[in-house]
Amino acid sequence: MRFLPVMLLSFVSVFTLQCTKKTSNEILIGEYGSLTGSEATFGISTNKGIRLAFDEINAAGGLHGKQIKLITLDDQGKAEEAAQAVTRLITQDKVLAVIGEVASTRSLAAAPIAQQYKVPMISPSSTNPKVTEVGDQIFRVCFIDPFQGTVMAKFAMENLKVKKVAILRDVKSDYSMGLADYFTAKVKELGGEVVSDVSYSSGEMNFKAQLTKIKGTAPEAIFIPGYYTEVGLIAKQAKELSINVPLLGGDGWDSSKLSEIGGSAINGHYFSNHYTTESQEPHVVEFINKFKLKYNETPDGLAALGYDAAKILAEAIKVSGEVTSAQVRDSLSKIKDFAGVTGKITIDQNRNAVKSAVVVKVDGRVNRYVTTIAP
Repeated sequence: MRFLPVMLLSFVSVFTLQCTKKTSNEILIGEYGSLTGSEATFGISTNKGIRLAFDEINAAGGLHGKQIKLITLDDQGKAEEAAQAVTRLITQDKVLAVIGEVASTRSLAAAPIAQQYKVPMISPSSTNPKVTEVGDQIFRVCFIDPFQGTVMAKFAMENLKVKKVAILRDVKSDYSMGLADYFTAKVKELGGEVVSDVSYSSGEMNFKAQLTKIKGTAPEAIFIPGYYTEVGLIAKQAKELSINVPLLGGDGWDSSKLSEIGGSAINGHYFSNHYTTESQEPHVVEFINKFKLKYNETPDGLAALGYDAAKILAEAIKVSGEVTSAQVRDSLSKIKDFAGVTGKITIDQNRNAVKSAVVVKVDGRVNRYVTTIAP
């Protein structure tokens, strides 16, 4: 295993409650995420949510008389770095459990390591079903793509009343490929037609060839299950080509950078998400206010999921008779009706979260609540 580069270590010092030496009054928790790289907003938002949760718990006295110490490593948005980060957290830092990653591809790279060492790993927001299929140590607090794909297919056909849809998917992303497949299956089940299914590769900048092909099939909506980095550009280029149909997506759109990249072209389009900042639920309002006070910004869905992942892990530690990885894993498997800010969460027999999804409409930097769709 090669050592982490200097740039990476400097980021670790910014984003971690430092000191990797275990003492009797500490519970060490590891986190890995994309604090730098093309999807850095995902990792940074998640980290902020996790830190807020653990700061609250520590201020209230900690767990079992001990303080939680978070050790965060930057995987730079790369699968190989994610695997190395989790190896280090487990073998060198001796963490009790690991939180991460956001992206399914990176979770899939790291999950086998957590499984091998029998250290529980909780993904805040990796939605590809394969993630928890790695083994009995792997959990998540987000819904999964079969449900998310169903949500957007139903929304397109029942709410927007469209019958003909096109798909533009990222062939380099497990997340995008899986979500596109589930969306396709549900559209066909509901009697709709997929008139075009074309692809791109993450990192591309020009999508006009794909969009021109899609335009020729006259869809009534286009499903783009990608990340904000490309979606913003796609929206701009679609507008330039006079493609005036709703664009639909998944939770990978959720970033303040989406409107920065897409400008006005992304306004009026829809995506599925884990919570809405327009919620009036008291505990959600309280979370949003605390987050704004600490970070001077509104928490996105990734921040909310990071917060819920940390809170659920803390609950599992709290109810465990012994503070061991094995005991915490067993406690995680029994979480039921946990009142998270992203909804009421129950961990099912496959270690997935059973919960609702919301659909939001992009309006500049604000995502307006449209509807809630239950499992």
